[in-house]
Amino acid sequence: MARPREFEEGVVLDAAMECFWNRGYEATSMRDLVDKTGITGASLYNAFGDKRAIYQRALDRYVEGSVAARLARCEELPPLEAIVAFFDDIVSRSVEDRSRKGCMLVNAALDVAPHDDEFQRIVAEVMTRIELFFRDCVQKGQEQGAITSTMSAEELGRHLLGVLLGVRVLARVRPDRILLEGVVRPAIELLDIGSSPRHRDH
Repeated sequence: MARPREFEEGVVLDAAMECFWNRGYEATSMRDLVDKTGITGASLYNAFGDKRAIYQRALDRYVEGSVAARLARCEELPPLEAIVAFFDDIVSRSVEDRSRKGCMLVNAALDVAPHDDEFQRIVAEVMTRIELFFRDCVQKGQEQGAITSTMSAEELGRHLLGVLLGVRVLARVRPDRILLEGVVRPAIELLDIGSSPRHRDH
């Protein structure tokens, strides 16, 4: 009869996620994971597989707990307000990130995806999910007359994704609220049909 696991899987994955998030994939060893999770290497292998498999589970947990949760919260709001709330949350989390560990998804894009086709696909799918959130918000806002139609929803969705990634990378080295809000504000003003003189002049 198999012995029951003597640990809670979610707690162990959260600990592994923090380890990878802080140190990056390459710099994290199995010894680091053992020390952080508090369980033996054999138990880690038996429960989750090798380091790569543990990383994938940890990244999945991050995406569902952070990215997907943020999208779900924002999707309940009116279109322009949803985009503003999304970026407000990103800026606040970036400023409050004392260890400057950034976004685990963006870190994966830079650290792991270039050398691993499977992780490249995983990261690309999540970024596409975010881009579609922006596009759908813009499209609804355009239909309601709240967001400019000077550019297509597809173009503006891609632009907002680029702004997001820029903020996340910049915050790793300069987590200054004024700076980050200064990056986001022009993008929001570009969307808001009533916020900028250029929209009234043209």
